[in-house]
Amino acid sequence: MLLPAKKTLKALFENSIHLYAKDIALGFVDEAPLTYGEIGMQVNSIAKALISSGIKRGDRVAILSENSPRWGVAYFSIALCGAVNVPILPDFHKNEVHHIIRNSGSKALFVSSKLVHKISETDFKDLQLIVCIDDYELDLKGYKVLRFSDLLSLPVHKKIDIKDIELKEDDLLEILYTSGTTGHSKGVMLTNKNIISNAYSALKMIDINDKDKFLSILPMSHSYECTCGFIAPFAAGAKIYYIKGLPTAQTLLPAVQVIKPTIILSVPLIMDKIYKKKVLSEINAKKVTGALYQIPAMKKLIHKIAGKKLYKAFGGNLRFMVFGGAATPIEVEQFLTEGGFPYTTGYGLTETSPILTVNPIGKVRHNSAGIIVPEVQVRIDDVDPATGIGEIVAKGPNIMQGYYRNEETTKKVFTADGWLITGDKGYFDKDGYLFIKGRSKNLIVGPSGENIYPEEIEFYLSQQPLVLESLVYEKDSRVVAKVFLDFDAIDKSYNYYEKDEAAAAKILNKILEDIRKEVNTKVAAYSRIHQLFPQREEFEKTPTKKIKRYLYTN
Repeated sequence: MLLPAKKTLKALFENSIHLYAKDIALGFVDEAPLTYGEIGMQVNSIAKALISSGIKRGDRVAILSENSPRWGVAYFSIALCGAVNVPILPDFHKNEVHHIIRNSGSKALFVSSKLVHKISETDFKDLQLIVCIDDYELDLKGYKVLRFSDLLSLPVHKKIDIKDIELKEDDLLEILYTSGTTGHSKGVMLTNKNIISNAYSALKMIDINDKDKFLSILPMSHSYECTCGFIAPFAAGAKIYYIKGLPTAQTLLPAVQVIKPTIILSVPLIMDKIYKKKVLSEINAKKVTGALYQIPAMKKLIHKIAGKKLYKAFGGNLRFMVFGGAATPIEVEQFLTEGGFPYTTGYGLTETSPILTVNPIGKVRHNSAGIIVPEVQVRIDDVDPATGIGEIVAKGPNIMQGYYRNEETTKKVFTADGWLITGDKGYFDKDGYLFIKGRSKNLIVGPSGENIYPEEIEFYLSQQPLVLESLVYEKDSRVVAKVFLDFDAIDKSYNYYEKDEAAAAKILNKILEDIRKEVNTKVAAYSRIHQLFPQREEFEKTPTKKIKRYLYTN
């Protein structure tokens, strides 16, 4: 794999188009894919058409669409004509979509027919051009509206040549709006150098080559998927496939059997649900295996058998699965390790393009975020001498330029000597592996000034078989938690749904109290849970599957 010295998307793009012209690049699982050469021709046409339509260097162009090969073509085209990408997460509420388009001052928008309702009947003063990425005829008055195929065939002036458009490493490549758990999205400004240097750092840590097949299941408009699941594999000449619709069991399992991917990027929540709802439920469905599972030696054997079965279910060719975006529950890591299921984990932020640390393949340390990737620096500030835990700060070519049109907030997230304050607390072990304890803003101060990390207690709650999701917070100076339970499993064990209201309440209260007592045996005295509250529905989450804590802790 030859990577260009210049860290711009244009240099990366032209290098891959040249090296892998006849190889498959992007495609849907059930459609003929596009080769790198075909991607090159489409990008050339779309970029020229954007320029002919009035898009100039520095203009912002938004993408509001589900994953598809055309999403990638649009992204490259926007960058190569000198404009700035504004990817929008499909799950954003329409009010947030409006805010992003207005705040970024986007001049053009690529939108899918399924998501066009989020921008219809709304006036955006800066928006001049709307392109339907999946070629539907859109009825949007007041705008110039084209189909994607119209752009491909749009007559352009002969003098327009995107080869003449130079991209510099410090040119803004992307404004990516965060899906944070605080309810406020901020536009993270990332340059060519920020993103491309981070993609190259990822490639130095994780071996990707032109024989690899990626199955993309996370939104391309998220930093993790965009850098590591799109740009990095494109640089390596890999093949990337997309699923139409959400990656549910009904769509994902048939897709992996067709593609037989070698690499999948995921969030831990997906594997956690597979483990609890499929693996554990099958084990506990039989009294014999359920009893044997309580014996450590037999548990390992059962994990090995279940791991092989799961590996085949994922196509049988998987070299590894990469988990990011949140901590991976320890019982899931134990199952994957003992089951021989290849995986690794990493840590980063949108503001860091996003990767800061990765667990080396084959040397994964449980509950760790891994070691620092090349070209990046990470240190721990304000270290607690008793625990070694402190504020995680970072520096490197991948660090954002700031928040778009928000200088005040930008200043608050950098130290006096220019390091980015991640907002996470953690420590390094003697071998350089980073361990994250939790978010600074979620920290609870105990009765005698002790630091209580909700995420640590949530970790122990997640180990309880009946707990699917949990949220720990402070109420009336006490540690409390809300838990979303597996009511299907409860019903199987207690005929819960057939009980009258009083009997059902008694069963639920006993389950909650048993969980509380069990978890409290594993945490420090000052971190013990005072009360558990049942959460009747799944917690509302951000588009990247993190619980919106602010909705439940007031």
